[in-house]
Amino acid sequence: MLFCVSAGTWMSHTVYAQDKAAFVYLGPTSDHGWSYSHDQGRIKAEKILAGKFKTSYIENVPETADAERVIRNLAQQGNKVIFGTSFGYMNAMEKVARQFPNTVFMHATGYKQAKNLGVYELRTYEGAYLLGVLAGQKTKTNIIGVVASFPIPEVVRNINAYTLGAQSVNPKVSTKVIWANTWFNPGKERDAAMALIAQKADVLMQNTDSPAVVQAAQQKGVYAFGWNSDMSKFGPKAHLAAAVLHWEKIYEPVMKQVQNKTWKSTAYKYGVKQNAVNIEDFGVAVSTAEKNKALAVRDSLKTGAIHPFSGPLYKQDGSLIIAKGKTLTDVELSKMNYYVRGVDGSLPK
Repeated sequence: MLFCVSAGTWMSHTVYAQDKAAFVYLGPTSDHGWSYSHDQGRIKAEKILAGKFKTSYIENVPETADAERVIRNLAQQGNKVIFGTSFGYMNAMEKVARQFPNTVFMHATGYKQAKNLGVYELRTYEGAYLLGVLAGQKTKTNIIGVVASFPIPEVVRNINAYTLGAQSVNPKVSTKVIWANTWFNPGKERDAAMALIAQKADVLMQNTDSPAVVQAAQQKGVYAFGWNSDMSKFGPKAHLAAAVLHWEKIYEPVMKQVQNKTWKSTAYKYGVKQNAVNIEDFGVAVSTAEKNKALAVRDSLKTGAIHPFSGPLYKQDGSLIIAKGKTLTDVELSKMNYYVRGVDGSLPK
């Protein structure tokens, strides 16, 4: 049976499989953002594996003691591998992994590893950079905006990459940021989008999960992007493109390794090169030339000809981050706690 849990509601349909895998989501699978993209990856991976695994998920699991309880219950139910899809699950997964040494645990966007605990993430900043390339071509005010969630390195990287991508085609661009302090709250996301539009930002990116930003852009006659998935149906005139995440590129091989008993703790960092991050679903407002420019940059990212964080790079205050000919390492990217030149305002502490 395939069980899906949401707010106490159970649904099921019969699936014949050999092993079980479980997924824990921070938000609802209907958010059309982060949790939705993970669930699409789960569905695609299960299909690729052609019945060798049955998968289940639990959504709306807060990053509190509830997460530890949920993850422990899933281990007790005999799941061979459990995927925790939010950074805030890290300590809970580490604790439960010690209690269930024969179960594989995979934690998204974290850094703690153990013999049966691995980590994985997608280079979302590559998608943000590509959206920036399009934003830099489309803006008329030279002001672009970001609706941000929380000031953690992952989100700061995406803001900076978006800015750098836009500046690569339009050096006059500056970026304004509104912090919504939520991953998923359509009302707060909409308010943040409206505040950015009031400050003359005419191309909006988000690092939040609902389509509220695209809907606000549609209402106000400006542009926006899908984040994690295609959001064009929520604002067909506003939606320029989407930075789409393909988590199945990690989920399918991990489940296969677990089943074949070849899995070893590792840190997956997949991006454009592995077709796990892509710019897709271009909108009606995008010209052929604008689309081709974005795709050309994507192809250069794929081959390694360019990197979003290659020097010379400067902080907001003008100080040098890295010299020409050098590129920030994954370790340096994981600690990013500053804005690059061109981002307005101060980074919350």
